[in-house]
Amino acid sequence: MFDRQFLQSKLGQASVISFAAMLALNVFALSSQLHAVPTAYASAPTMVELA
Repeated sequence: MFDRQFLQSKLGQASVISFAAMLALNVFALSSQLHAVPTAYASAPTMVELA
C-alpha cells in the first residue's frame, strides 16, 4: 500500500505526520477517560405523579 517512494514524498510525509497526530490524540483521549470518575446518571430517578 505504501512503498518507500511514497513515504519519501511530501504527501507521504504529511500522511505519516497526520497518522501520528491522530494516534497521539486517541491515546490522550483514552488516558483522560481512564482517569475520570464515572458519573451515575440513573442512580436518582425523577419521580413524576400523573393526575
